[in-house]
Amino acid sequence: MASGGGQDAKFFQRGKIQEFRAELLAAESKDKKFTKRKTVLKKIVANITMGNDMSPLFTDVVQCLGIPLLEIKKMVYLFLVYYGRSKADQIHLIIPSFLQDCNDRNPLIRALAIRTMSYIPIPVVLESLTDQLRHCIKDRDPYVRKTAAICVAKLYTADPRRAEKNGFVEMLRDLLVDSNATVVANAVASLTEIGDRQDGVIFKLNLTIANKLLAALGESSEWGQIYILDSLLRYVPEKHTDAELMAERVLIQLQHANSAVVLTAIKALLYLMNYMENRKLMDHICKKMGPPLVTLLSSGPEVQYVALRNILLIIQRRPSVLKNDVKVFFCKYNDPIYVKLAKLEIMYRLAREENAREVLAELQEYASEVDVDFVRKAVRSIGRLSIKISPAADSCVQALLELIETKVTYVVQEAVIVIKDVFRRYPGKYEGIIPTLCENLDSLDDPESKAAMIWIIGQFADKIENADELMEDLTFNFMDESVEVQLALLTAAVKLFIYKSQSETSKTLVHKVLKWATEEVDNPDLRDRGFMYWRLLAINPAVAGEIVLAEKPAITTDSDRMDRGALDQLLLHTGTLGSIYHKNPETFIRNAAGKALQDSPALNALSRQVLVPIARANIPLGPVQVEGPGPTEPRESAAEGVASPTVAGGVQAVSLPAGGSSSELINTGLLDEEPEGGHDDGGDDDDYLASPSGPADPYANLEGAFSGYNADEPRPQTNSDLAGLF
Repeated sequence: MASGGGQDAKFFQRGKIQEFRAELLAAESKDKKFTKRKTVLKKIVANITMGNDMSPLFTDVVQCLGIPLLEIKKMVYLFLVYYGRSKADQIHLIIPSFLQDCNDRNPLIRALAIRTMSYIPIPVVLESLTDQLRHCIKDRDPYVRKTAAICVAKLYTADPRRAEKNGFVEMLRDLLVDSNATVVANAVASLTEIGDRQDGVIFKLNLTIANKLLAALGESSEWGQIYILDSLLRYVPEKHTDAELMAERVLIQLQHANSAVVLTAIKALLYLMNYMENRKLMDHICKKMGPPLVTLLSSGPEVQYVALRNILLIIQRRPSVLKNDVKVFFCKYNDPIYVKLAKLEIMYRLAREENAREVLAELQEYASEVDVDFVRKAVRSIGRLSIKISPAADSCVQALLELIETKVTYVVQEAVIVIKDVFRRYPGKYEGIIPTLCENLDSLDDPESKAAMIWIIGQFADKIENADELMEDLTFNFMDESVEVQLALLTAAVKLFIYKSQSETSKTLVHKVLKWATEEVDNPDLRDRGFMYWRLLAINPAVAGEIVLAEKPAITTDSDRMDRGALDQLLLHTGTLGSIYHKNPETFIRNAAGKALQDSPALNALSRQVLVPIARANIPLGPVQVEGPGPTEPRESAAEGVASPTVAGGVQAVSLPAGGSSSELINTGLLDEEPEGGHDDGGDDDDYLASPSGPADPYANLEGAFSGYNADEPRPQTNSDLAGLF
């Protein structure tokens, strides 16, 4: 349809089935150049594109398949792709035409035929496709071979057992050493798609094949380069020098104009760096990765956001990549809000003592913007900055006080929330600003900010002269407050009583709050905490004071960092949807196979300590039941599988059990050996400690350390017969 250029727009008009059928019949006479039939088929394809059902024309359209004209065959095959599956009872009529075209002299027609057949996953078509695909995958023309490589992946999706039984995966493996770069790229793409299935084969590379794939990079399309670079993650270096030499060959791809190629090259480099020991080379690679990432920020906002989400992961693992480029992430006036928020988080991550003043000045500017969400995040970032960088704490606290003086409600609320954390981080240093906070008590209508202020009043009740009066006012609407505020009020009332146990006001207040919490509130956490406090105060107030007023651990930024093992795992998905969500694909894509670093003698010691194991799905040892003609083969023992000898290119294939699907049909790499010790890659690794093994969620602290902190979390108390003990 491309031949008509812009004139083809006239075909996009809704037509009737009867009219199209009549035109096709009329075109059979006096149409030596097939012009009339070509025009009718264009109208039919245009209607399909517009969403109109053209399936009643199935018999009429397929009669045009015998016309020896490539353009007409393309349109007929496109029609079959749309309606072939729904016309399973008539598809056998097309098989002879398929077989004839598969043996046509024109390679375009041969490729078109097998591609169309692979789109129709019906047993009778798949049976014919199996024989033809075996010939096409060894065709003399590279166009046919590269099309056949993709068809293998489609066949595997439709019928894995048929694809494995007929040896198509091994044929794909042979195409990895093809002389044509496009064929190699398509073979890699198919093996990748098959290997990413939970029930698929395990696709690995050895050094020989990996080097041959790298040699094909220069002649491949952008699409092919992405697949080849991504496949390098399936190669597990056994020596440091292997990883280092390969990384040097990948470095050149960082200069590519396509952002997807750049991100995939960065993913491959980050992966290979886990297996290196040459510190100078690693620093050089980190230095080289910075400029391409910065260049991505000059693209449109959508590409910027993808780059920013990936950068956020990269700088947590390799901070030296962009440690001197914090100014690049300063927000522009016309940035969309999602880009601004992503830049804000990166600015905080890159902040150091050397650039803290610049970052703080920029955050103060953002705090005067008009977007409420952005301003809230900016104010909170100022507080986080003071906790992260101790020398900048004074300047940050002063900036927060200046923001409080603006009397803007949401600014004051966020400032109070982060100042509470500052008090925890620097005990006994900034309590002098409490009177300023108390002056703005009336502007705190947000539950989180009100709970933070109540915590401050309760914690420092001994230093606030009118603390009992403030608590009286705050508890006036106790029953109408949110649970978060009620919990804070309950704890603060108990602290006030412990500090001022002789005050009648505090006695009356704590009795009233405890009575509300235990008798009139439905929330079980609040009620249990009330009973616990009541019993503590009734039995031994001194012990209650030691418990409630116990010294709290200082807040740090350690919990603001993602678990190292989880981070290494996520970086294997750089440039994909997983890197935007900051989640592994298997958590949101059905049947996706997980990725993780593989152990080898070259793996760094710290990376080995935090390895995250990947459990593949249990593959049935017996035959996979697939609907289709023919009897089911008898089940045989899995022990009968025998490893085949090494074949061309150093690729090893493991034969599957005679009756079933195997998860290790292809293994193009060496088997994992026992670790012989590793080398710490130093530098960025020193910031991480090996996380303890256990069922804890490694992604729990991904979104930040301070956004959801609640003082004194409630603890259940089962004893309910405590009334009257106080």
